[in-house]
Amino acid sequence: MTEERRRQEINEAVRAGEKALVSLRAAQSKLASARNWGIWDMLGGGLITSMIKHSRIEDASSCLESARTDLKIFQRELKDISDFSELGIDVGGFLSFADLFLDGIIADWMVQRKIDEAIKQVDSGIMRVESMISRLKARRGV
Repeated sequence: MTEERRRQEINEAVRAGEKALVSLRAAQSKLASARNWGIWDMLGGGLITSMIKHSRIEDASSCLESARTDLKIFQRELKDISDFSELGIDVGGFLSFADLFLDGIIADWMVQRKIDEAIKQVDSGIMRVESMISRLKARRGV
């Protein structure tokens, strides 16, 4: 691979990584909102609060689906660069909310726990993508 081609592949990977970061940060924001509404819901917020929480969870799920797609593209771009290993992020396991419409304090607590776990995974994903982008940018100049 020529130096110019390598630089081009790195630039493509950086762009893909930056797009993935945008999606991950959007998911992070929506998850934080869902967590806050979930707290209000557990404190007795009522039907409207519960509906808003579920709406925020749906928004977060949509953002996470975009993030999964963007992370897969980022992984594909990284494979084009011979000395970069695959990005080790579990893109399939961010969120699974099968029991969202159950109500009651135990179900609400379980949803809060899942939201918190998803936030940790997204935060970890953001840190890993940022690190990979930094490494790519450093190599671009080599």
